[in-house]
Amino acid sequence: MAARQRLSPEVRRRQLVEAAARLLLERGHLPLPMEALADAAGVSKGLVYGYFPSQWDLFNAVLLEELAALEADGLDQVLAEGGLAARARACVDLYLRHVAARGPLVHYILRDSFMAGHIAPDARKLQDRLLRTFGRLLRRELRLPPKEAIAVISMVVAMPEEMGRLVWQGELQLDRAREMAGRLVDSSVAALRPS
Repeated sequence: MAARQRLSPEVRRRQLVEAAARLLLERGHLPLPMEALADAAGVSKGLVYGYFPSQWDLFNAVLLEELAALEADGLDQVLAEGGLAARARACVDLYLRHVAARGPLVHYILRDSFMAGHIAPDARKLQDRLLRTFGRLLRRELRLPPKEAIAVISMVVAMPEEMGRLVWQGELQLDRAREMAGRLVDSSVAALRPS
């Protein structure tokens, strides 16, 4: 029998994060049994705890990787260019393509009550920046009060999450999802414009 190769801490950490992401996509909710996490990574529970003292730490690592991928795909650029409709359309398209390619991990982590109050500060900072950017645009261009602006943002974010999930599951074509999401954003902005 061949000896098992010892992995570097960075490689092992990556292995654990990837296994956690796969298992979360399979199950769709948190928390996950530690035995299942360890089995998915092919390691002991003790090793998982050695890298991530809690599932909150582990799933924050998954979340931060997902957010880093969104930033690498140009999130800052689409947030900075154009008016409300252009930015909303670009952000929705970016997020839809992200979910279609990688699955609804961000949604699962941010919306699960298990993670409530345990989101990493860096992740919360990005989420707050997105809310502030679109909140200001909604208040300025559509003259919406802050609470209504947040409600609109929550509803608009649900579109790319759901359409991206359908693409990821093979139930909807990406081009069709992108077209529908763009039209929904455009019609939402148009419907909310003051007359």
